[in-house]
Amino acid sequence: MFKLTLTCSGVPEHVGRQAALDITEEFKSRPWHHDVICSWDGELLVLEAVNDFDAESLALCDVFSDAISACIQEAFDGDITILSVISL
Repeated sequence: MFKLTLTCSGVPEHVGRQAALDITEEFKSRPWHHDVICSWDGELLVLEAVNDFDAESLALCDVFSDAISACIQEAFDGDITILSVISL
């Protein structure tokens, strides 16, 4: 099992809080990622998740990107960063 933490920068401040809620909800349809929480820290979206197959966070990055696109209608220039991968 892996505990993964990703961030997304560049999110417009006025949509960040709602986007975090919407992204958390979006992940409920992806049961292969567990204990998913997306939060807004005022500058970054922070996504935390647990799964048993993604030691490099590449799958989670892909799904996070899709969720961001689905949940934030406003165009913005952002970057997803892998903050940490912890083996449980």
